[in-house]
Amino acid sequence: MTRVVALLRAINLGAKRRFPMAEVIRVVEGLGGTEVSTHLATGNVCFTTDVDDPQGLATRLERAFEADRGFEVPVVVLRADDLAQVAADAEEIGAGHVGQHLVSFLRDPAPPDAQELLDAIEAPGERAVVRGQVVHLLLGETVRESRLGNAAVEKHLGLATARSAQVVETMAQKWASRS
Repeated sequence: MTRVVALLRAINLGAKRRFPMAEVIRVVEGLGGTEVSTHLATGNVCFTTDVDDPQGLATRLERAFEADRGFEVPVVVLRADDLAQVAADAEEIGAGHVGQHLVSFLRDPAPPDAQELLDAIEAPGERAVVRGQVVHLLLGETVRESRLGNAAVEKHLGLATARSAQVVETMAQKWASRS
């Protein structure tokens, strides 16, 4: 059995994209997930599964969520142990940074030129660091005024869902040690 974390993109953001966490848990359990738990109402789900293919599992979850909700729910899945590494990377990369630190999780592997693509759109005081299927975004005080952000990541690298570095750290503490 593998302990995984599923990150759902763009749920509970408006009246038409409601997906209560109790319902997320029900759908995940319906697909055979066990020991299911959530963090916040933004679509962070941890569970144990016998499926050892994160991308295949993401596709299964997306289909089940859409069937249940009637709207697309893009999903990024990673192993809980990998989340612990992302949190460690976030601490290292963000050391000394005083602005916002977002972590964008890509659904697909980043292209070889991912770092160069993001370097080309950086603004003063902003920086992107690509690590595998994760992009660390070191931004100014507000995300809205940034040239970098999850929208820029998606435009250049494909589907992604972002969490604050603090949320990533909390999830890693909560879930990675249980894997």
